[in-house]
Amino acid sequence: MNEWIDELADLAAASERAVLVTVAGTRGSAPRKIGAKMIVTTTQTIGTIGGGQLEYQSMRVAVGMLDNQEMALRSFPLGSSMGQSCGGTIEVLFEPIGDGIPSWLRDLSALHGQREPAIITTRISQTDPSKIVVTADKVFGDDVLRTKSAMIARARQILSGSSPTTRDVQEFYEPIVASDLNIAVFGAGHVGSAVVDALSSLDCNIRWIESRRKMFRGEPTNVRTIEATDPALEVGAMPPDSFYLVMTHSHTMDFNICDRILRRRDARYCGLIGSTSKRQRFEKRYQQQGMSQPVIDQLICPIGVDGISGKKPAEIAVAAAAEILRVRERTVAPIEEDCPDKVQPLRR
Repeated sequence: MNEWIDELADLAAASERAVLVTVAGTRGSAPRKIGAKMIVTTTQTIGTIGGGQLEYQSMRVAVGMLDNQEMALRSFPLGSSMGQSCGGTIEVLFEPIGDGIPSWLRDLSALHGQREPAIITTRISQTDPSKIVVTADKVFGDDVLRTKSAMIARARQILSGSSPTTRDVQEFYEPIVASDLNIAVFGAGHVGSAVVDALSSLDCNIRWIESRRKMFRGEPTNVRTIEATDPALEVGAMPPDSFYLVMTHSHTMDFNICDRILRRRDARYCGLIGSTSKRQRFEKRYQQQGMSQPVIDQLICPIGVDGISGKKPAEIAVAAAAEILRVRERTVAPIEEDCPDKVQPLRR
């Protein structure tokens, strides 16, 4: 997720010194993928790069760099000497952020707020470190790096191909794009609130719809709340391949929402809270209206992964979130990380 952008921008705007810590390369087994980040200040740590001794040692390095302005790359072998058994090696990039917000971060924050896809392009160098932000038609940030046409072209190639974070020896390319995991949650009761709370920590976009007024309280930044007299009409606002969770206070409302979802024929998941008997009643009514059985079969009710039988809102939320992730994983091919074996760490 990209919450680190706003977190770091807020710290920099308040002139609070921080170090941005990024997994810049991996070889072998590693606890986090390339691009994972955390922010270290004098008083707190935001985010994680994998925990354990790796994170502890990285925090110590970062704290020692709070008064520094030089980028640094360190290598951490994840073996017995680190008290970790992963067996791989991780390269970690440390970037001190001094007083004031750097231009690349200011521009990135604005682009992210507008949901415009961009690539953070970093030249990892002690002698000539630099950073720019590249979009499909603009370049922001360091004036020197903006003249590097090959790097800009490479960044745009990655952006157009929806590639993952990529390391080319001393050039580091990080795509910042909106998540393609789109979820609609209908209902803001106890269960709906618990479900949104569970899902919002994922890298996703949530539309939370409720017909009753003043039901929403303190929604996360990746959640858009909508008060709608007829929530079923909000189904049409979702992009193709979306996930839907229907859990309103009204069976009639649930029926109408699910009807619109199923008739779209492009939902990745349509989950309805309730019992097997509720599903049977809905199925019979859909059959009477002429809906085909293969379409009806797309309705999931009860919701949640097998093996979790608890009925408390938090238990339902965990089970439903796990089911969404499982459905998504079935169609997402694994991505091999792009990090050359010949990367040599820079040492201070």
